[in-house]
Amino acid sequence: MTTDTMTTTDAFLTEADRFGAHNYHPLPVVLERGEGSWVWDVDGVRYLDMLSAYSAVNQGHRHPAIIAAAIAQMGKLTLTSRAFHNDQMGPFLKMLCEITGFEKALPMNTGAEGVETAIKMVRKWGYKVKGVPEGKAEIIVCDNNFHGRTTTIVGFSSEPQSRDGFGPFAPGFVSVPYGDAAALEAAINENTVGFLVEPIQGEGGVVELPEGFLTKARELCTKHNVALIADEIQTGLGRTGRMFCTDWEGVRPDVLIVGKALGGGVYPVSAVIADSEYMDVFTPGDHGSTFGGNPMAAAVAVAALQVILDERLPERSAELGSWFMDQLRKIDSPHVAEVRGKGLMIGVVIKNSSGPARPFCKALQARGILAKETHRQVIRFAPPLTISKEDLEFALEHARAVLA
Repeated sequence: MTTDTMTTTDAFLTEADRFGAHNYHPLPVVLERGEGSWVWDVDGVRYLDMLSAYSAVNQGHRHPAIIAAAIAQMGKLTLTSRAFHNDQMGPFLKMLCEITGFEKALPMNTGAEGVETAIKMVRKWGYKVKGVPEGKAEIIVCDNNFHGRTTTIVGFSSEPQSRDGFGPFAPGFVSVPYGDAAALEAAINENTVGFLVEPIQGEGGVVELPEGFLTKARELCTKHNVALIADEIQTGLGRTGRMFCTDWEGVRPDVLIVGKALGGGVYPVSAVIADSEYMDVFTPGDHGSTFGGNPMAAAVAVAALQVILDERLPERSAELGSWFMDQLRKIDSPHVAEVRGKGLMIGVVIKNSSGPARPFCKALQARGILAKETHRQVIRFAPPLTISKEDLEFALEHARAVLA
C-alpha cells in the first residue's frame, strides 16, 4: 500500500495495525490536523477534542505563541546534549522555579522519566541526608496509582495488567489505600524516605482525594522527615482550576513532578522541582538525559508556561469546569452513577449495569466529540483549557443525547 492510496481512515488503521505494536486500544479515528479545541481526521471530519492528549494540550492545539517559539528555535539550535550549556535552559529553569516557589529544577522529557528522577533523588536524599541504612529506603505509594510504564513504576502498580509478564520488580515500595491518612501514618517507619501521590488519580478513573487528606499527609511527612512527592504531570499547570492541584489545600510538596502541558502539546518536556536540600544530592554522573533541557524543549516550555499565565488558564479551568460539571450532573441519565473531578478534569462514571464506558465514547465520536474511557467505567472529559463556553455547550448537547 502506497502513501498515495491511503486516503481513508480504514487505510491508515490497517497500516497501523499491520506495522505497529498492539499496546494501545485507541478509538478508530485518524487525525491529521488540529487548531485550538478542534481536530480533523484524514477524511475531513471535524471533532471537538475533549481529551487534550491526557492534559498535554492544555493550551490548545498549535497555539500560535508556542508554535512561533518552536519555529524560531528550530532556526537556531535544537540539541546540544548536557555536555555543553545552551542559552535556553537557564531561563526555562528560572521560570519554573519562580512559578512554583522552589529553588531548583531538573529537566527531563517524559512524565515517567520525571517520576524515575524523583524516586532516585529522594532515595539518595534518604541515604545521604536522612541517614537511612544503605539499601533500606522505602517509598510509600497509593493503590490504584498510575505514574508511568517503566519497569520500576509498574512494579508498584496495583493494576494486574501493568505487572503481568514484566517482573522481577524493584523492591522498596509500600502501597496504602488512596486517601487513607491512617494507613499512611501506619506505613511510615524509620526507613521511609518519601510518599508519592497523585492529587487526583487520572488513569485510575478521575478519583479525588478526600478533602483534608493532603494537609494531613503534609503534617505526617513533616513530622517523620519524609519527602512529600506530588505527581502533577496530569493535574498540574492549570488543569484542575489551580496552577497545581495541591494548591486547593495550600499544600507545598517537597518534590513536584510536572510534564505533559509543560510542552504545550508541541514537544515532550518534563521536570522535577525541589529545594536544594533534595536536588543537591545529585552530583555529575548520577543522573542525566541527552535530550533533557535541550534548547528546543526549553524554548517551547517557556512559551507554554507564558500562555498559561497570560491567558489565566487555571482561572478559566475553574470557572468553565464548575459550570460544565454542574450541567453534567443535571442530566437525567439511567447510565450515570457519578460525575466527579476538579476544574476541567472530569470523570463521568457509568453504572456497571449499563456496561463499560467505551461504547458511550464511540457514540460521542459519531457525534463529533472525542473523549476516552479510563478504568473501564469512566468517560474522561479533559478539553483544552482554552476551550470556549460555546464549544462546551456543543459537547454538553451531545453528552445529553448519548447518556439519555
